[in-house]
Amino acid sequence: MPSAPGGPRLLLRRLREIMAEPVGAQDRLDKIVRQIAANMVAEVCSVYVMRGDGVLELFATEGLNREAVHLTVMRSGEGLVGLIASTAEPLALSDAQSHPSFSYKPETGEEIYHAFLGVPLLRAGNTLGVLVVQNRTYRVYTEEEVEALQTTAMVVSEMLAAGELQALAPVETGIALRRPVYQKGTALADGVGLGYVVLHEPRVVIKNLIAENVEAELQRLDKAIGEVRVSIDELIERGDVAHHGEHREVLETFRMFAHDQGWLRRMREAVASGLTAEAAVERVQSDNRARMLRQTDPYLRERLHDLDDLANRLLFRLVGRDMVAERSSLPDNAIIVARSMGPAALLDYDRSRLRGLVLEEGGPTSHIAIVARALGIPAVGEVSNATSLTEPGDAIIVDGAAGEVQIRPNADVEAAYAEKARLRAKRQEQYQKLRNVPSVTKDGVEITLQLNAGLLVDLPHLSETGAAGVGLFRTELQFMIAERMPSASDQQALYSAVFAEAGDRPVTFRTLDIGGDKILPYMQAVEEENPALGWRAIRIGLDRPGLLRAQVRALLKAAAGRPLKIMFPMVATCDEFERARTIVEREKSYLSHHGHALPSDLKLGVMLEVPSLLFQLKEICERADFISIGSNDLMQFLFAIDRENRRVADRFDPLSAPMLRALKLVAEQAQALGCQVTLCGEIGGRPLEAMTLLGLGFRSLSMSPASIGPVKAMLLALDVAELSAFLHDELENAGSGDTLRPKLAQFAESRGIPV
Repeated sequence: MPSAPGGPRLLLRRLREIMAEPVGAQDRLDKIVRQIAANMVAEVCSVYVMRGDGVLELFATEGLNREAVHLTVMRSGEGLVGLIASTAEPLALSDAQSHPSFSYKPETGEEIYHAFLGVPLLRAGNTLGVLVVQNRTYRVYTEEEVEALQTTAMVVSEMLAAGELQALAPVETGIALRRPVYQKGTALADGVGLGYVVLHEPRVVIKNLIAENVEAELQRLDKAIGEVRVSIDELIERGDVAHHGEHREVLETFRMFAHDQGWLRRMREAVASGLTAEAAVERVQSDNRARMLRQTDPYLRERLHDLDDLANRLLFRLVGRDMVAERSSLPDNAIIVARSMGPAALLDYDRSRLRGLVLEEGGPTSHIAIVARALGIPAVGEVSNATSLTEPGDAIIVDGAAGEVQIRPNADVEAAYAEKARLRAKRQEQYQKLRNVPSVTKDGVEITLQLNAGLLVDLPHLSETGAAGVGLFRTELQFMIAERMPSASDQQALYSAVFAEAGDRPVTFRTLDIGGDKILPYMQAVEEENPALGWRAIRIGLDRPGLLRAQVRALLKAAAGRPLKIMFPMVATCDEFERARTIVEREKSYLSHHGHALPSDLKLGVMLEVPSLLFQLKEICERADFISIGSNDLMQFLFAIDRENRRVADRFDPLSAPMLRALKLVAEQAQALGCQVTLCGEIGGRPLEAMTLLGLGFRSLSMSPASIGPVKAMLLALDVAELSAFLHDELENAGSGDTLRPKLAQFAESRGIPV
């Protein structure tokens, strides 16, 4: 099947002319298939379009029976066309009818054709349809012919993306590109947001697909590749990656791919077939993304992600644009969609216009999730392919509680979520009325409810919720959102502002909890096999005492004349606490010697996250002024589970007998030894889990601002003594791995306790 004189470049120019003609969508598509058939000397050319219901429909043909248009349909995976749609791979056969996937459609009259070549119509990795050519003879299609048809398919895909064919599809389904999409992800921050898509890294829209001068386009491509290589080399040599949150190993991978000859060859071949440089990059990128979406091996998926990122860099270089959206142009009711983001990037957006956040990456304990919760923005993470399934301006709904995302929802779905948002707002009003109600249980037990915070934007929630204070102020967030290491004066200014906002409410500051998954972008990453178990938190502070001293001095100076509580994270032994306390005492002596005012009262505590402290409770309670349980890490280490690993993160329940027995042990021993104890992990903010903690003996909990109302409503209806007796019996009789969740939920339901 040799191409007609002029080859693919002539075909592309002719297609461009057809696209500009003032004709209807069906006439235009009919002209396109006739032109492709003539140019490729094929007896058949057909376009199958993926509808919104996942069915492929014959939209146009040259060579098959015309009566079959809009009549012939097949599911994805059905027949050769369905196979191409499901695999997103080209398929060339000399005898199509002998292939096991061949499906005969009598209305088309295709039984006389043997040779078959089909390619997917792809955009951003998503299959929009299939383009097919056929011949009567038994023949082998060359690689050049496959390449030419793939290049042609890109032009047809852009026609589909423009929405012109929407009118030809059934009203009830539409075409796949604009169909409603439901995606299930991971809940990051509670709330329901309805709005419109804003891509954090705007997608390059290729307006000029067809090259006027192929040699000039090849030169443009080579020049852009060279510039990307140089920029990556400079970043690696400089080590300055703060703006992008990238680390050296990521950039080294980029550098490797930037020199990958197979990737470069495919782009040059696409240009040689008649595409502009940016259209060639887009075509190869779409092919890679399609493979990535169908890849189950996590390592290969990550490598394809790297190629995707590199292609984006190349596209933005070719069109001369910045990869980051203009923050000032944010529309009302904006919902940010991104592959990944750092907390600083989210804080750059206008909070008053932000209604939600959708991420392809990022789990519940990620830093971006912490900031989203602080800002009160509904957020969902781990949403597969979110950036490619959406277009700027698409209607979108984010359900941060259920971890659900609705893209281009129909009217009924939108109305249902709007009602859910209204009901949630009513519940928030009811919780607001509880703001000044004392946190006292039904049987008269006083409970202290405090906030987890880390930014100044968190502090107004103190008065909004009626919280008793800040039980955990994460000081590392200031370091994570900064482009360089905050100076001692920067730190002191923040801590002074926190005290000013808190008024007479107490604030507990946690010293820097960095390392592990919290790598500061301006600090060199340390290669570790198990970073969660490695050089992090207090271990860094003790090994780099200058860092800890500077922070402690800033805290002491900011707290002049008022009470100060400092706690140290990731403490594994009493000796570590003693060494940290020695640093604090030295800083106190230094400031006193130089005439600085000191805090009116200073209390030092530990975060109980490492199980080894469970066997040093007596000793640590005698030395520390208070204990704060970090239930996220404690559970991670207790069960040896990586909480960011979806395969195991949900395998163990925090309401299982082993976890509850460990928590009960801490509460009882601390109380017996007169050591204050609180819990500031995620479970403290969930009403059922919080109820259980009160039954175990905890009287102080710290949580996100949105959790204060629901937890207070729960405790007002709770008889703690009754629950404690119930829990005692259940834990005595529970098996080693049993979860008490069903029984606790039944306990709450039978007594009308809102959980």
